[in-house]
Amino acid sequence: MLKPLLIEVGVEELPAIPFLKELPNIEKKWSAILEKYSLLCEFDFYYTPRRVVLWHREFLTKQPDSEQEFFGAPKSIAFKDGKPTNAALSFVKKCGITLEDIEFNTKNGKEVLYYKKKIEGVKSSKLIGEMLEEFLHSLNFGKSMRWGSLEESFIRPIRWIAIMLGDEKVESELYGVKSDTFSYPHRSISYEPFRFDFAGNYFCKLDKYGVILYQNERKKRIVEGFRKIEDKEGVRIEKDEELLSEIVAITEYPTTLLGSFDEKFLKLPNEVIITSMKEHQRYFPVYKDDKLTNSFIVVSNAITDDYSLIIKGNEKVLRARLSDAIFFYENDLKNGLDYEGLKDVVYLEGLGSIYDKEIRESKIALYLNELFGNKIDKELLKRAVMLSKADLLSEMVYEFTELQGIMGYYYAKAAGEEEELCLALKEQYLPDSETSPLPSTLFSTVVALSNKIDTILALFEIGKIPTGNKDPYGLRRAVNGIIKIVLDKELPFDIEKVLNESGKNYKKLDNKKVKEFFIDRLYQFFNVNPSVIKAVLQSGERDICTISKKIDALNSIVTSSDFKEISSTFKRVSNIVKDVDIDGDLRVDKTLFEKDEESILYEKCERLKGKSFDNFSNRLDELFNLKPEIDAFFDNVMVNVEDEKLKTNRKNLIASIYKTFKEIADIKEVTL
Repeated sequence: MLKPLLIEVGVEELPAIPFLKELPNIEKKWSAILEKYSLLCEFDFYYTPRRVVLWHREFLTKQPDSEQEFFGAPKSIAFKDGKPTNAALSFVKKCGITLEDIEFNTKNGKEVLYYKKKIEGVKSSKLIGEMLEEFLHSLNFGKSMRWGSLEESFIRPIRWIAIMLGDEKVESELYGVKSDTFSYPHRSISYEPFRFDFAGNYFCKLDKYGVILYQNERKKRIVEGFRKIEDKEGVRIEKDEELLSEIVAITEYPTTLLGSFDEKFLKLPNEVIITSMKEHQRYFPVYKDDKLTNSFIVVSNAITDDYSLIIKGNEKVLRARLSDAIFFYENDLKNGLDYEGLKDVVYLEGLGSIYDKEIRESKIALYLNELFGNKIDKELLKRAVMLSKADLLSEMVYEFTELQGIMGYYYAKAAGEEEELCLALKEQYLPDSETSPLPSTLFSTVVALSNKIDTILALFEIGKIPTGNKDPYGLRRAVNGIIKIVLDKELPFDIEKVLNESGKNYKKLDNKKVKEFFIDRLYQFFNVNPSVIKAVLQSGERDICTISKKIDALNSIVTSSDFKEISSTFKRVSNIVKDVDIDGDLRVDKTLFEKDEESILYEKCERLKGKSFDNFSNRLDELFNLKPEIDAFFDNVMVNVEDEKLKTNRKNLIASIYKTFKEIADIKEVTL
C-alpha cells in the first residue's frame, strides 16, 4: 500500500554557507538510505532557515517481502549413517529451523544442504525513525554543536520533529525530541505551534502562516522584486547568484526593499562599497548608466504592513560601515604604500616575513621577464613585486581582508605610480576562482606568476604539501592558475627549466616533488582521456603550451570513430621495436631491402621527415596516413629473420617511424 510521507525537522536558524555547501549531497544521502531499507521512491526536498522537509507523495507502508537462500555443507558430510553431524546442526541453528525443514540443492556439482527463507517486510512506520536518525547523522556541515545534556551534535539545535505517514503520526525520538504533528509559523506571525492532521493540511497552514516552503518560489519572489524596482527606478541590480542563494536560504518570506546611503560615500572605491554591502550585510549593489549609485537592495525576512523602519535600520547599519571605511581609506592615503613594514609581518613559520617572500618573488619575476624576452623594465618590475603586499599594512585591508591587492591598486594610483604597476597590484592574485578573469597585461602576468610560483615552492620547502582532499593553502589552485595564464598568454614555460631555475633560492626544497605535483595537475586540468596526456608527456615535452597543442592534436584523432582500427597498426609498431634503443643509431641501408614494401615505406617516411608542418595536427595526420604502407610491410615482410643485418635494418626502419611519432606522443600509451 502507498501513502504520503511527510518528515519535517525543525531547527534554530541554519547558517547559510555551510548548509549550501552540503546541499548538493542531501538528496543523494536520503536516496541512499531509502535504497538501503528497500523503500526507494521519488521525493521532494525543501528547506527554509528553520526547517528541512522530506515529502513523498507515495511511500510504501511496508517493505516488500523477500527471500533469503542458505547453502550448507555437502550432504555426505552433514549426515553420516543417516544421522546429522555438527555441520547439519550448525546449519539448522543458522537458519532458525528444524532438521525436518532442511532441503537439498546442487551447488558446484555436489548435493548440499539448502533452505529458502521467506522474509516478511517490516512496516515502514517502524523504520522511519531509524532512517531519519541515520540521515541526520550523515549530513556534514563542517562544524556542529551540542545543546542541553545531549552527546549528539548537529549544525543547530533541533527543536521539533513532525512525521506523518498518511494521516497517522509516526512515533520516534531523535536528539531528545519526540516526533509529533505540529510545526511553527513564521516568527512575524506567531511563536505558537500549529497542528495538522494530514500532509495537505500542513502545506496549506504553512502558506497561511507566512512560510514559503519551496526554495524556488522564494527565489522567484526575490527576483520579481528586483525586476519591479528596476522598472520603477530605471536602475540595474547586480544579481550575484551566490549571494542570492544565501538569501534564499536565510528567509522564509522574502521581501525585496530599496534603501540608500549618503552620496559622499561614493568617493570610496566601488570595491569597498560593494564589499561592505555584500560580504557584511548581504545587500545587492545598484547601478544606473553602468555607474554605482548610492542605493542598495536589502531582502527582508519580516512580514509587516510598514517596511520603512526596516529600510531605515539597514541604512543606519550601512552608514556606520561606510563611515568606518571612509576613515580607514583617508588614513591609508595619508600613510601611503611602504613595504618596509612587511619585515615585521610573519608569512609562515620557517619562511620568514612577507618582506622575505617579496624578495624571493622579485628574483622569480626577473627570471621570468628574461624568459619572456625582457619586455618589462626591470626596476619597475622589482618595485611592483615589493609593493604588491604593502596594502596588508593598511587599515582598510585589516578590516576588509578580501580587498588585498585591490586597495594596493588604489593607493599606488593615488601616489602617482606607473599605471601598469598599479594594475599589477590589483591583478596579482588572478585567477582566484574557476570563472575569474586572468591578468590583463604581460607586466601583471609576471607579477601574478611570481606570486604563485613562490607560494608553491616555499610551502613545499617546509613540507606543507597537499594530501588527499586537503589543500589548505590552495596550491592545486595555484598550479591551475599558472597553467591558465601561460596558455592564455601563449608564454614559453618549460616546467622542468622554470622550476629548476626558480628552485635555486629554496635550499631545503625537494624539487622532484614539485615537478611531480605540476605534472599531476596537468592530468586534472586537461579534460581528455588520461592516456592521451601520458602519451604526450612520454615524448619528454615539458613546455605547457606545447603540451596543450600536442594533447589537442592527439585527442582529436583518438576520439575519432576509426581510431581503434588505426591504433592496432601503430601498437604493433611499438611492440616490434620495444627492445630497440630509439635514441641510438637507427640508420637504414636501402641496399638490404628485399621487398617493394620496404622501399615504399622507407621513401614515404623520408619524404615525411623532410616536410615542415604548420601544426601538430597536420603532422599527426600524415604520420597516421602511413597505416596502409605499414600494414603492407607487416603483411609481406618478415622482421625477425635469422640474418641479423636484415633484422636490424628492418627494425630500424620501423623504429624510425616510432621515434618520429614519439616526438609528439608515445602512441603505445594510448588506451581506449
